[in-house]
Amino acid sequence: MKRISTMEAPKAVGPYAQAVLAEGTFLYISGQLPIDPLTDEMVSDDIYEQAAQSLKNVGAILQEAHLGFRDLVKTTIYVTDLACFEGINKIYASYFQGDEIPARAVVEVSRLPKGAKIEIEAIATRREA
Repeated sequence: MKRISTMEAPKAVGPYAQAVLAEGTFLYISGQLPIDPLTDEMVSDDIYEQAAQSLKNVGAILQEAHLGFRDLVKTTIYVTDLACFEGINKIYASYFQGDEIPARAVVEVSRLPKGAKIEIEAIATRREA
């Protein structure tokens, strides 16, 4: 098991790794809040800007592990307002090409750490050659 960490995504806000590569095959990415890693602050109060930043943070961790969005097999999106589902879908879809999309769940929650409106966790796998 190898821990993956990058300065291009925000540091963990608790005792956990940004991601863990298990058996050299599966990458488990911890929930990514919409924190700008350069300022260590929430990117915006707007849920759509927050969605884009959370996805950008997921992308930075994927890149550090030499993977990309096409390698994702499952994501879970936690939101504080499910009424924003359609807009979040549009932003989310912009990170994928064609039918190379992972399985996904979207869950409405009452609160998220640091007052975020969205958090995205993901699982990726190395593709066979």
